[in-house]
Amino acid sequence: MRVAGLLLAAGAGRRFGGPKALVSHGGVLWVDSTLAVLRDAGCAPLVVVLGAGADEVRARAGLEGALVVVNDEWASGMGSSLRAGLAVLDASDAVVVLPVDTPGVTVAAVRRFVDLAAPAALARAVYGGAPGHPVLLGRDHWAGVSASASGDAGARDYLREHRAVAVPCDDVADGRDVDRPEDLP
Repeated sequence: MRVAGLLLAAGAGRRFGGPKALVSHGGVLWVDSTLAVLRDAGCAPLVVVLGAGADEVRARAGLEGALVVVNDEWASGMGSSLRAGLAVLDASDAVVVLPVDTPGVTVAAVRRFVDLAAPAALARAVYGGAPGHPVLLGRDHWAGVSASASGDAGARDYLREHRAVAVPCDDVADGRDVDRPEDLP
């Protein structure tokens, strides 16, 4: 089973004060640490979608072994980045999707989704019963997700309508989205 890793890192991070791909923790950019989580969990190939600050991210980040896609429509929201990333995947059976602003997601959490991967799979992490990331999209769902992804909702509506499997991850990760600096743990 080929399970790709898709890192969404295109946003401007207006509430944060700049692109979250360029946020550093412990001297490591979030885009690099999130990519490492996907890699270490066994995802391959790896795709990173950039947008705001793409040139600076490319200049400062490692991004080793990843296909970098620049989403020129990044300002329209996560949906366009999800579509851009799915469009370049070809030989994979499924993809694990992870946004750059969930730095508490661990390799152990992502591995749960790699283990569930299949062309018909559809799953999302839950934390305290609330939906979060990562998300697993089997190949059979890519066209439907791409058609429905809009604005900042990404695949949210598709996952709800198609009853994605809820995968509890509270025991191995912190799935909080970090929207502002004060949201950091």
